[in-house]
Amino acid sequence: MIAVDILLGIAFFSQIGIGVQGNFFLIYLISLLFFMGQNLRPIDLIIIQLALANSLVLLSKGLLQGLATLGLKNLLDEISCKIVFYIHRVALGLSLSTTCLLSGFQAIIISPHQPKWLKLKARVPRYIFPSILICWVFHMLQNIVIIEKLKISSNNRNISGTIEYGHCSVNVTATVSVSLNAIMFTIPDAMCMTFICFASGYKIYLLYKHHKRVQQVHTTSFTPRVFPETRATQMILLLVSTFVTFYLLSSFLSAYMYSVTPSPWLAHSWALLTSCFPMISPFVLIHSDSQILRYYNAVHGRNSS
Repeated sequence: MIAVDILLGIAFFSQIGIGVQGNFFLIYLISLLFFMGQNLRPIDLIIIQLALANSLVLLSKGLLQGLATLGLKNLLDEISCKIVFYIHRVALGLSLSTTCLLSGFQAIIISPHQPKWLKLKARVPRYIFPSILICWVFHMLQNIVIIEKLKISSNNRNISGTIEYGHCSVNVTATVSVSLNAIMFTIPDAMCMTFICFASGYKIYLLYKHHKRVQQVHTTSFTPRVFPETRATQMILLLVSTFVTFYLLSSFLSAYMYSVTPSPWLAHSWALLTSCFPMISPFVLIHSDSQILRYYNAVHGRNSS
């Protein structure tokens, strides 16, 4: 085993360890407060959904890919291989759609206090749980076709049109047509990405307007500090730019892998890129959402008393 493979294995398992801990912290904290009878925000359900999807992405892909870099390949039979890969695809779709849902909810919450927006703000919390269920159903049905493409990978297989994923390979030469694949996967993903960028731009615009309105109040303070509007804008930009960057890089690399006979390096690079946002996002959410830290202090204070 060469040193590069060991480093790749360390990278995959580090992603899993860091990312799963961050996402499980959010799930544990919000779930514990719920069972303690605390009043939670509607957005907390979206955060749990995003943390769950990110954890599934890390565990279903990173663990097997890390084992593959260490030489432990073909550990799964055909049924197990299909199940794990299916979970990974569904979790990826849920991560995208939940980020889209989170962006839309935040945009509505900080929208102006006008009659039309007030009515929408009052109705939105009732639609969060049904929207999450729709996301689950949609991505589970969407990725059923992936199960039909999967077959157990072979160590000595190097065929054009077959993409190796360490434990599974996807035969893309005898699958659905390009147009059908675009309708099923590319168009929904592009719509979600467009909405995320639009909602984030709208939030930044609203925060900028608010900052301008209260700038006179801020300038009367003699202590230099970061304006809350500036900090919120920075966090929105950080979360969205992180998601969009890693998602686009992963998508471009995945499309390239479909057009050539990929080397193991391409497969490992794609897996690392795919797992970057699920690893980083919980820490961005914790840092940007002050209420999560208040949740932690509430739980910590109650356990200490």
